[in-house]
Amino acid sequence: MRRARIWAWLFAGLMVVGAATLVGVTRSGRLAPASDDVPLGTVKRGTIDLEVHATGELQASSTVMITAPAVGGDAMRITRLARNGESVKKGDIVLEFDPSEQNYKLEQNQSELEQAEQEIAKANADAAVLAAQDKVALLKGRYAVRKAELDVQKNELVSKIDADKNNLALEQAHRSLEELEKDLQSHADSGKASIDLAREKYNKAKLAMDQAQQNLDKMKMRAPMDGLVSIQKNFGAAGGFFFTGMSLPDYRPGDQVQPGSAIAQIVDPMEMNLVSHVSERDHSNVRVGQLVEATFFALPSKVFHGTVKDVGGMSMGDFLETNTGGTFDVSIQLADMDARLRPGLTANILLMGNSQKNVLYVPRLALFIKDGKRIAYVKTGGGYEQREVKIQSENESRAAVQGLAEGTEVALIDPTAPRKAAPAPAAAGGAGGTP
Repeated sequence: MRRARIWAWLFAGLMVVGAATLVGVTRSGRLAPASDDVPLGTVKRGTIDLEVHATGELQASSTVMITAPAVGGDAMRITRLARNGESVKKGDIVLEFDPSEQNYKLEQNQSELEQAEQEIAKANADAAVLAAQDKVALLKGRYAVRKAELDVQKNELVSKIDADKNNLALEQAHRSLEELEKDLQSHADSGKASIDLAREKYNKAKLAMDQAQQNLDKMKMRAPMDGLVSIQKNFGAAGGFFFTGMSLPDYRPGDQVQPGSAIAQIVDPMEMNLVSHVSERDHSNVRVGQLVEATFFALPSKVFHGTVKDVGGMSMGDFLETNTGGTFDVSIQLADMDARLRPGLTANILLMGNSQKNVLYVPRLALFIKDGKRIAYVKTGGGYEQREVKIQSENESRAAVQGLAEGTEVALIDPTAPRKAAPAPAAAGGAGGTP
């Protein structure tokens, strides 16, 4: 029993010593023994070209959208439409609609205008006739008053009865003249009102006719500037139903469109920028004025040159890509334009940076992030040691570092991460028998 207790204490002591040794190794950064299936890289001294490779899309900075005009809210039919990519000059007809309905409205309004003109002429004529009749009546009334005044002057020569008759006749003549003058003013006001009403009807018909003429002019949409025509997608072709990834046709002659629909876009080919997205890792290698080479997929035989025009200062994350970090917008001004370039074309982009010479660098795959620090796994005699490194600069494949010696071997994958075991090789002759 005593001997068993001694062996138990010895075993426990060995376990404690082993645990202490393991803790010490872990705290010093030394990990489990090396594995033969971990690929390695070597710290080398040389030159790093800080180039950035990316893809971009050509976008127009100066564009004008041509939309279907509002001419009463009814749908319109396209009768003429410029070709996609066609070069146009300012004032050229780009889009034309069926003018039949507007021509009908114009003819109808023109007929109403002519009718209003005739009503004005009739009102003027009626007023003139009535004025002439009132003038004659006024002369007769004044003549009656004058005659009655002359008869009154003879009262001394006639009997009292005749004198009273003359006085009554004079009073009656004055009352008739006063009533006639009032009627004349009423006739003048009535005639003026009839003329004004006819003129109001004329103005209304003239306004409607001018509006119809303007709508008819809108049936022909002209280019507001020199540029290229970019035909838009016909969202109405799907009956108002649309989902992501759905293929829609371009507008074409014969299509029915609603007022306000975007039909075509005029693009200034000399004001197009190449827009790209650069990852956070490459952001430090991009600056304004940096030289750029671009090769468009649609024009693979030509290399375009340009410079970085603007670098975005805000990082934008992609919720679909959780491990890539954010990206920055980069706008590139092309130096040599081509008439074949169109908005929406994509290109491979090479942003040419400076070169750093005589620096120590490792493959970018050899760098990992642990607890917010950049580290590398250095191969030692019995395993891998975790070491923190300082990144001086990096491109897509290499990183200039401090903290590692030249010739040091580093792991290209995390040696602490669990890996699947390689499948056992099949037995010789198991598939085909003895040769």
